[in-house]
Amino acid sequence: MTDRRLFLKHLIDCAAGFLAGSFYWLSKPETSWGAVRRLLPKGTRLETLVNENPAGLDTRELDLQPLDRFGTMGLSDQATDLANWRLVCTGEVRREFRLSYDELRNLPAIEKQVLLICPGFFANYGRWKGISLIDLGKKAGIKKDVDQVTISGPAGPYEKSGRFPLKDIKSEKVFLAYQVNGETLPVKHGFPLRLVAEGYYGYEWIKYVDAVRFERIGNT
Repeated sequence: MTDRRLFLKHLIDCAAGFLAGSFYWLSKPETSWGAVRRLLPKGTRLETLVNENPAGLDTRELDLQPLDRFGTMGLSDQATDLANWRLVCTGEVRREFRLSYDELRNLPAIEKQVLLICPGFFANYGRWKGISLIDLGKKAGIKKDVDQVTISGPAGPYEKSGRFPLKDIKSEKVFLAYQVNGETLPVKHGFPLRLVAEGYYGYEWIKYVDAVRFERIGNT
């Protein structure tokens, strides 16, 4: 009798674990069955989103936020000498190169409305315009098996970097912006170039970008 009770308990525990696991995977923002994101209705107040995960939100109906209401954190007064500034593209590529500000602005542009959430502090929602990182990769000639891209900036004591999977570069979820809401990127928001990373928290949106490196890490 005891063995039978233990067997039934085991079956119930397994069933509960299976249902919990299924609910977890189905409720994830991205699963093997596709993306499941919560649609934010028009009129949603951005301040209500500061504790949300941007990867789980569908922002297509949000109203654009005026640039003068954007929040900012971290380094915000980095001075850039455009005469000497260059965006450097290196790594596992056939042709390393450097681009001036004018040269990068002459590249084909992309423009997307993307939500930035600095958890616990603020949320910004703007229309970002800039250049595709996969286009830079094509220009450089990405070598076989490259699977990550590291973005860095600014050169010097305040340098910060972040690594992103190539799939997010190819889908243009992650790109470089030189303009927001139709205006040149303000200094406090990363002029001349900042990372836009859809679905990532704001502390990963690197400002004052000056380097892109294509890498073969092999752990994805």
